[in-house]
Amino acid sequence: MGGTTRRGFLRAMTGGAAASAAAGEAVAQEQQTIDMTDALVYEPAEATVAPGTTVVWENVGTVGHSVTAYEDEIPEEAEFFASGGPFDGEDAARQAYPDQGDIGGGETYEYTFETEGEFGYFCIPHESAGMVGTITVGAGGGEGDGAAVPSIPNSAKTIGVATVSAMASVLLLVYFFLKYGGDYGLD
Repeated sequence: MGGTTRRGFLRAMTGGAAASAAAGEAVAQEQQTIDMTDALVYEPAEATVAPGTTVVWENVGTVGHSVTAYEDEIPEEAEFFASGGPFDGEDAARQAYPDQGDIGGGETYEYTFETEGEFGYFCIPHESAGMVGTITVGAGGGEGDGAAVPSIPNSAKTIGVATVSAMASVLLLVYFFLKYGGDYGLD
């Protein structure tokens, strides 16, 4: 009777687990997180990143904030960005706030920087309090000061651990049933 052997089955399960773990690692990309606080600041206020880095602004407080590019403080060839967008420019983003663009406590906004250069941005309701920041995008960005470290979101880590744990549990159960298991009807 042809079929899969126990060893073949276990090899396939182990290979599948390894492939899943490798795929999880491949999904990780460079990311920089900037906190928006109730102290009305971006932390850090200045960051240097490599092209292709996704910057995630996370509101770690309870006060609503925005992320809006200064139209005249981004590279000429760069796309304008603002939370709640897309907007044609800074004036449109200002006029739409707070109906569009408000990032409440615990919420995030993200933007991937592809164009090299310096990007100035601000929080619409707290600009006068000095809530401004700068992102510098350049080759080798994120090196040196450790400000931009490739990271994986906590939710992705949790999913990865749960997936690997579930796969290991299934593998152990299969091994147990194949080694000690019951009637396979092979009479």
